[in-house]
Amino acid sequence: MAQTSLVSYLHNVSICINDKDGVGLAECVSFKHPHVSNPRLRLEQPEADVQRMIDPPWDELVAGHLRACWAISVEDYIEAYTTQTYALQAILKVIQQQKDENWQLPVMYDVILDLRYFANLADKQQRKKSVGRPGDVLEKAAEQIMGCFRACVTDTRAEIRVSKRWAMLPITNQLLKIYFKINKLHLCKPLITAIENSDLRDHFSSAQQVTFRYFVGRKAMFDGDYRTADEYLSYAFSQCHRFSKNNKRRILTYLLPVKMLLGHMPKVALLHKYDLMQFADVANAVRTGNLLQFNEALSQHEGFFIRCGVYLILEKLKIHTYRNLFKKVYLIMKTHQLPIDIFVDALTLMKEVDIDNDECQCILANLIYENRIKGYISHQHNKLVVSKQNPFPSLVNQ
Repeated sequence: MAQTSLVSYLHNVSICINDKDGVGLAECVSFKHPHVSNPRLRLEQPEADVQRMIDPPWDELVAGHLRACWAISVEDYIEAYTTQTYALQAILKVIQQQKDENWQLPVMYDVILDLRYFANLADKQQRKKSVGRPGDVLEKAAEQIMGCFRACVTDTRAEIRVSKRWAMLPITNQLLKIYFKINKLHLCKPLITAIENSDLRDHFSSAQQVTFRYFVGRKAMFDGDYRTADEYLSYAFSQCHRFSKNNKRRILTYLLPVKMLLGHMPKVALLHKYDLMQFADVANAVRTGNLLQFNEALSQHEGFFIRCGVYLILEKLKIHTYRNLFKKVYLIMKTHQLPIDIFVDALTLMKEVDIDNDECQCILANLIYENRIKGYISHQHNKLVVSKQNPFPSLVNQ
């Protein structure tokens, strides 16, 4: 079909519609298929030609696709996005009109995927022209896609075999990608709840479940729910295809900080395998209580951590580093009554700025409050008095 004529292309589309061949029709309107490079199919005004061979509302879908092919060829991504929304509205009409059928779902998946792709390009093009707000087009695309989600989630009367609810998770994953891109994470919650409460939750494809749990895990991490983040990201990492190294690396970028916050430090071999050695110095600094190395590691790889969105999460590891440093002081002193000045000296040695007795007591108080140290501060004697039994509880069990 790469260099086919318009008539042959439309004939093939018509056959797919009549045969209810969702996969074949999806290829006909997908921008991943080679036919989009065919100059014969790049039409600025394809409506009349399409209407002669394709019945409505399918004609709107196909005409929208062909016009989008033209728009992409002239690098007018704003027009490509606009035209793709017409294609999405057309497939939504089909979904709503044709009851007890779901063969059209692959078509809707590909149209949604391309809409998100064009919205991203249109946003970039608008920024170059200084038009609109950043993420404006993506946000509008999400509103369009949400219409498809509603149409599918309410299809509760159809048999499970032909239910359109099978589209819930693929659509949700596309919306989650957009919401993370435009930093509207609060909009994720209703979608996550809908999937979690669905009776199809454990029956979606493995690839879709991995994507969903990756985003839910990331959201839990940003919400400070590290146990949930660990559960979801660990599932995503373990179930991700073993040859999908880039995806596994992307998951690890968020799983590693979560694991470290829960007291599990990564092995160097794992970091080396997935080219994430930026975390090696941070992990080693936390493990050894080396505040100086910790600060230097964050500073050295600051750009990488900020781009990944984990810098502020990694900063929270500083309290773990304090705890491990103070444990070393305790082991050296071999006493349960430790002068505060000893900890001040340790922090000064690590080149901590503006550290005095009061500041050190604040750090110790936080460690005690978070149950990272079992003990109390004796202000009268200016000492930390720690428990004789397990004064530094394991971070893993907290």
